[in-house]
Amino acid sequence: MLGDIPTQQDPRILVDFRTSDDAGVYRWESGPALVQTVDFFTPIVDDPYAFGQIAAANSMSDVYAMGGRPVTALAIAGFPKEGLETSDIAAIFRGGFDKLREAGVALLGGHTVQDSEMKFGYAITGEVDPDRVLSNARARVGDVLLLTKPLGTGIIGTAIKFNRATPDIVEAAIASMTTLNRTAAEVLRDRAGIHSCTDITGFGLLGHSCEMAIASGVTLQIDAESLPLLPGARELLHRNKSGGLGNNREYFELFVEVADEVDPDLVDLAYDPQTSGGLLASVGAQHADTTEAALRAAGVPVVRIGTVLASTVARVIVR
Repeated sequence: MLGDIPTQQDPRILVDFRTSDDAGVYRWESGPALVQTVDFFTPIVDDPYAFGQIAAANSMSDVYAMGGRPVTALAIAGFPKEGLETSDIAAIFRGGFDKLREAGVALLGGHTVQDSEMKFGYAITGEVDPDRVLSNARARVGDVLLLTKPLGTGIIGTAIKFNRATPDIVEAAIASMTTLNRTAAEVLRDRAGIHSCTDITGFGLLGHSCEMAIASGVTLQIDAESLPLLPGARELLHRNKSGGLGNNREYFELFVEVADEVDPDLVDLAYDPQTSGGLLASVGAQHADTTEAALRAAGVPVVRIGTVLASTVARVIVR
């Protein structure tokens, strides 16, 4: 869709949309580079305050995935003219504000329009050391793949819409989605051997893994049985597959090779679109153990899910 846009020649652009990275990076004349991203979506949970928190955490995640620190935010919202209580709108904004404040991000303003379908999110501006940008295009052969949050928010979000998720399942999913990727990003930012990073959101684990593989010119091999899952995600899968899951499979399956012995349910969960998912980091093998230990010591539920292989064709192998 963006293929007709001419290639930009500005040397200050360090990262733009052409590598399908999480955010753009722009170098100033001095000091840290500018990181910018925007994200908004329709409600994934019933609680308006939690929805605001999730929207904020999700929006800031792209900056964390680039190795940056979010600094300011502008709210973006669309609300229907009728059928929504003013108190619910206030709760959404308050939830988002409280999560921004937790991250140390200043809310400067925003823009709201009338829309038949509710939408909410933020445009986030951050800063990053221009020499330490974490792009999704730098995974190296031999790297270990680390994932910092469990999968399944798309499945559970669909189940919530149809009242098929129990309160404990909903609570665990909300806890994951409202958890900032800040701690994981801070650990990764301070360590050697972190070659590439992305956050797992709408394209699911396999979609974002494909983008990393293609941008880096490598193959990512993922161990399906190692994938961390939210409580209830596997049990709810068959009745709660979202349209986004099917879209992700249709778009990315040409780049995905699945071994015959892999459980199809795990493949579906790897295609499941995530909201405010974790970070996927490609880490040099000699640094993987210490990085994993540092993340765990910081309270991040990190899991080793695969490796990076040499290949003449960029792809993702699920085995």
